[in-house]
Amino acid sequence: MIQTVEWTADGVRFIDQTKLPTEEVYVTCSTYLEVAAAIRDMIVRGAPAIGVSAAMGMALGVQQSAAQDVAALRRELEQISKTMSETRPTAVNLFWAIRRMQEKFETLATQPIPQIKAALVAEARQMHLEDVAACQAMGRHGAALMPASGSVLTHCNAGALATCGYGTALGVIRAAVEAGKSIHVFADETRPFLQGARLTAWELIKDGIPTTVIADNMAGAMMRQGKIEAVVVGADRIAANGDVANKIGTYTVAVLAREHGIPFYVAAPWSTVDMNTPAGDQIPIEQRSPKEVTHHAGKQIAPDGVLVENPAFDVTPHKYVTAIITERGIAKAPYAETLQGLAVAAPVTA
Repeated sequence: MIQTVEWTADGVRFIDQTKLPTEEVYVTCSTYLEVAAAIRDMIVRGAPAIGVSAAMGMALGVQQSAAQDVAALRRELEQISKTMSETRPTAVNLFWAIRRMQEKFETLATQPIPQIKAALVAEARQMHLEDVAACQAMGRHGAALMPASGSVLTHCNAGALATCGYGTALGVIRAAVEAGKSIHVFADETRPFLQGARLTAWELIKDGIPTTVIADNMAGAMMRQGKIEAVVVGADRIAANGDVANKIGTYTVAVLAREHGIPFYVAAPWSTVDMNTPAGDQIPIEQRSPKEVTHHAGKQIAPDGVLVENPAFDVTPHKYVTAIITERGIAKAPYAETLQGLAVAAPVTA
């Protein structure tokens, strides 16, 4: 299994996703500031992986603290939390992980500092294990929704590289293949960062799952020709009403799928569901550097002075979503009711 993020004695270790698919390079971050930079610069990416990475960064920062009392350590944790929260605003898993580590700290506030440090490291590592278990559980739930034989379209990368292992949308595909289904994947290239062409194709080819990369503007033509039986994507935040924030271009794919009568599935861990955000128009959308659009592989491809829009995500209204697959089960419309039902379901443990 691909080690997207890993706790080591030397720090938090990542596979550098900016170098894939041509180079498999690993980066070890020895401070929490380096972990924050790895998240911000997309060395690590994908909502579940971002959450666990932030937790490990917080544990690393606390572990290295020279604070002599709990009050001083709490102040340091607050600064570490602030730094992590400013890296990527859309993925709610980031804030879920920060909050969970803060709450863990408060339950330990009467303990000696060495015990607090050790417990926070253990908590972050437990979140890693839980993420893998969650992905495998949602894979089992979602496999039944996949066609017995045929092609499935995915957008961006919601695989092992976006999680701590196995994947969300690609976890559903993996589980379907493991169950004996014959799945061929169409992977949108996913401009401007090319997560589909670089990352999704890379990990599916490693798994021996047949994959065809297509440019983002080809999806509609593929659907019209009857080449796609289903769409499955991941998510960075799911509102309480079922609206879904995912990589820019997802909304377009969802509208096309509806027009062509193709089911559109979203796979994400429960930590991606934000029951405190009523609807998608309240989800903050990260704006990234114009250079990601105007340059490719270090080469300028657009003229100087041109204006650029580069939102990293868009929001797909829940009316276009056939089902939301989580480790707790599958939600279908009306999402305000079914997601609330899953909110009280037992969590998956590692």
